[in-house]
Amino acid sequence: MIVDNLSCASKYASLNPLFGKAFAYIRSIDLASLEAGKFDIDGDRIRGIVSDKNGTTAAESTAKFECHNAHIDIQVCIRGKETLGWKPRSTCVLPRGEYNPEKDVLFYDDIPDMFFGMTDNQFAIFYPEDVHAPMIGDGVIKKLVIKVKI
Repeated sequence: MIVDNLSCASKYASLNPLFGKAFAYIRSIDLASLEAGKFDIDGDRIRGIVSDKNGTTAAESTAKFECHNAHIDIQVCIRGKETLGWKPRSTCVLPRGEYNPEKDVLFYDDIPDMFFGMTDNQFAIFYPEDVHAPMIGDGVIKKLVIKVKI
């Protein structure tokens, strides 16, 4: 997992062949004007999801404690104060069901080892090794999730 501010995003471009394109896209748009929904950035290799909704409780979010096998998430807080839970996948012991390849998601009944906050123009990168619980907070949180295919 990586947490930083968008002003420092360029130093992460070399970590994945598609990160440069993903961060270039983020720099090229007005984040505040993005409308909620799903869209392609580079076919099925880079996709975007914008949400603009009320945050959830920690209990609601950790009930969907998730990780992905086929994608890396770049989660950008556009507006609001978001708390996220995190735990390394290697220490999770309570998978809930089987991996769903169509949705690229596996849920766990474990609880996060830690919680951290993000606000405007901060981002987190979650690799397949990172189990995460997003969108915890009071009030409206607007965020962009970039799904980068591995």
